[in-house]
Amino acid sequence: MMAVLGVVAILALMAVPAMQEGALKKQVKEAMALADVAKPAVQSFWTMTGEMPADNKAAGLPPPEKIIGSLVSAVRVADGAVTLTFGNNAGRAIAGKKLTLRPAVVPGEDVVPIAWLCHNVAVPKGMEVRGRDETDLPSSNLPVDCRAAPQEKEK
Repeated sequence: MMAVLGVVAILALMAVPAMQEGALKKQVKEAMALADVAKPAVQSFWTMTGEMPADNKAAGLPPPEKIIGSLVSAVRVADGAVTLTFGNNAGRAIAGKKLTLRPAVVPGEDVVPIAWLCHNVAVPKGMEVRGRDETDLPSSNLPVDCRAAPQEKEK
């Protein structure tokens, strides 16, 4: 009976980190929705000027610390890139960490919609990425769509 109890305890201890990692990924995914506040402003600025807004003010947005949510303490626009800073009710492992969504555009085609690239995802062919990636979350906490796909070897 004690051996069975010991095995169950070991299995439970192995499952806890996996559950925590899953919970953090879920928080990151949920927090990414707050970037949708800034994306239309960046798109409008790009369409009207052919350039990326330098900051929140240029994009017509409130200051970064005023765009907040349950899991996010700030949403900052810098050269078109939208960076979320995790805080408030975010887990300790991601509190204070950042995730950046960068705009990819077709050069010279202001009316083509922006493709938003999370962290270091590959830039689509024919597009250029703008802004700097400030992501400092461990890759284990990033949703799949924020991780770079392995590069295929050219034949």
